Amino acid sequence: MPSPATLVPDPANRTLHAAGDWTVCSLDAVQAQWRDWQHAGDWTLDAGGIDGLDTAGAWALHRLTEAAARAGVRLDLRGLASAHAALLELVRARLPKGDAEPAAAPGWLERLGRGVVAHVTEVQRFLDFVGRLVAEQRRRLRWTRLVQEIDAAGVSALPILGLLAFLMGVVVTYQAGEPLKAFGANVLVVNLVGVTMLREMGPLLAAIIVAGRTGSAYTAEIGTMRITEELDALRSIGIAPMEMLVVPKLLGLTVALPLLTLYASMMGILGGMVVADGLYGVGYVDFLRRLPNTFSPSTFWVGLIKAPVFALIVAAVACHRGFQVGYSAESIGRETTTSVVQSIFLVIIADAAFSVVFQVLGL
Repeated sequence: MPSPATLVPDPANRTLHAAGDWTVCSLDAVQAQWRDWQHAGDWTLDAGGIDGLDTAGAWALHRLTEAAARAGVRLDLRGLASAHAALLELVRARLPKGDAEPAAAPGWLERLGRGVVAHVTEVQRFLDFVGRLVAEQRRRLRWTRLVQEIDAAGVSALPILGLLAFLMGVVVTYQAGEPLKAFGANVLVVNLVGVTMLREMGPLLAAIIVAGRTGSAYTAEIGTMRITEELDALRSIGIAPMEMLVVPKLLGLTVALPLLTLYASMMGILGGMVVADGLYGVGYVDFLRRLPNTFSPSTFWVGLIKAPVFALIVAAVACHRGFQVGYSAESIGRETTTSVVQSIFLVIIADAAFSVVFQVLGL
């Protein structure tokens, strides 16, 4: 049976005698004996009487020497068997440095530099993803998968997009109708709603809804497949994840978003028509008669041209963030959030660029 560990002070010789088995089951009395020792000056810790030592005992010896050093006492360890000394050194090498100076907080210039490097690296990764995606276009297209993606991204989004577009038309008409009513120009709400929904609000609203609904689903799907190693399984049977997952999503959204844009514009105009008839005396027949004369054909095509570009942005960003998911559930949530934010940000940037280009071209 192991003997309990002891720590007996010898004030005459200024020596601490450590004896017994310094193991995890025998160290109960050592802490109380250490507190009872009135230490001051230089002392010697005689460890020749230690019969057994494990990592818990070695850690206790280390704590004794560290506590003595913090109290200003020099405690020399002597008499420890070579095997025990080797274990003590191993424990010390693995312990964190408690007295290490905390790292200085980075300055603003370092934080700026790190942020720039992180964003440049992210841009490089995205461009690499786009390059690999273009290379995959040479593979065969999976038509069944493409139809499924069009259904998921387009048909399933009709209810929520229709409702929001209708309400947006109501809001735009109501906000613009009151000032026009004050000047007796109620009929001009037709011009405002038609141009606004066809040129700007229809494409932008459809892209934002798709980014939040479909883009987040793309990221979560690919990220989950990465965690469960389904992507590796596809590669092992000779199927490229780009071919199976990304290309159908990209083409499916490119087909679906222009159609969703037309649908959103139509529902927005319908919402404006209801408000114009109910509040501003512009009936349905008058609204529909005037509507074709309120905008030129370029207005219709300007809104429609934006949709495929927005679709490419949303699908590419969403799939790219899916491949960046780490092996944790937290990473899925983080990358999904990043996907939606980046998609909406880039869509708005692209919309602003389109506005400048069309203004220069006179469209």
